Amino acid sequence: MDIEKIRKDFPILSRKIKGNDLIYFDNAATSQTPIQVINKISEYYSKYNSNIHRGVHFLSQEATSEYELVREKIKNHFNIAKKKEVIFTSGTTHGINLIASGYSNILQKGDEIIVSNLEHHSNIVPLQMLAEKTSSILKVIPMNLSGDLDLKAYKKLLNNKTKLVFVNHVSNSLGTINPIKEIIKEAHIHDAKVLIDGAQSAPHFKTDLIDLNADFYVTSAHKLCGPTGIGFLYGKEVLLNELPPYQGGGEMISEVTFEKTSYADLPHKFEAGTPNISGVIAFGAALDYLNGIGLKEIENYENELLKYATRKLKEVKGLRIFGEAKNKISVISFNIESIHPYDLGSILDKMGIAVRTGQHCAQPVMDFYQIPGTVRVSFSFYNTKKEIDFLILAINKAIKMLS
Repeated sequence: MDIEKIRKDFPILSRKIKGNDLIYFDNAATSQTPIQVINKISEYYSKYNSNIHRGVHFLSQEATSEYELVREKIKNHFNIAKKKEVIFTSGTTHGINLIASGYSNILQKGDEIIVSNLEHHSNIVPLQMLAEKTSSILKVIPMNLSGDLDLKAYKKLLNNKTKLVFVNHVSNSLGTINPIKEIIKEAHIHDAKVLIDGAQSAPHFKTDLIDLNADFYVTSAHKLCGPTGIGFLYGKEVLLNELPPYQGGGEMISEVTFEKTSYADLPHKFEAGTPNISGVIAFGAALDYLNGIGLKEIENYENELLKYATRKLKEVKGLRIFGEAKNKISVISFNIESIHPYDLGSILDKMGIAVRTGQHCAQPVMDFYQIPGTVRVSFSFYNTKKEIDFLILAINKAIKMLS
């Protein structure tokens, strides 16, 4: 990987922030966008802007072709059996709510749902709402101090009342890579279905959904160098056919009369209304870009950054890292004794370093450690060791200022 060449693809990385070179370490929140993806959005609006699936004219057919090509790209990238199993959404949260809404017609009183202590609020709240609506029971897989899930406890939670298990592939707050294949295997023993949040895993390593045998999977393009407001839901065909439509409108119908409406087949059954056409097409460009570099190369380089940053941060006096699972991606959450994470983040910002501070939409994780929040640095393949060295200098300077 030629990192300097790659960095030139990202216009924003040349910005100055308060007189300093931008160092962007908030990739777990959203990744930056290469010029190849930006140009694809411009190309759509300047050359073939049109609605899709509905027009016989040339522009509509061209836009439809580009749009549906991305469904094929997603199928191939994530190793999905059928193109119709790819449902375009506005992002991970949309996909989660679609499944939760569908399961409100399936779950009965006394049924059980399992989530983990490591979940993002977007993974917890829709499931809480589902449990309340259906009078089902929400159970939680506990975590340990290293940031790993307790799999022995998980296996004890499973029983013939378990209908849905929802776990993130990677923790957004700690970077822990959960043993998803084992979690799915154990759930299937009890005929429970599994929904995987891939928002934090998809950018960092290749995911093979056939190999995992996942029932449902969701992710967002903006974590994958794509635009915001677009993502996809994968679901096994037989399971998606069991769920009712999430929204009503154009595209998701087969025939409409005032007496009765019949719904379209997959995937259009869940894609009501005019979609984010430019976003989908740009999502495809983002996948092309990442595959052009190579996901394995990205994974290896980011692991190198993770090891380097972890070693350097541990040399900082009074710094504690939260979540040191053996298997994790390039995310490090930490605090420095007697310094509030917000104060440290504000000083780093003045030096041009973008980090995330707070609970990271994962309050149960922070409650487990009995802390108000952390400083989170999250690396991508366009970051460098030189930037990490400057981070360490900036942290030490901030400590002197705040002590």
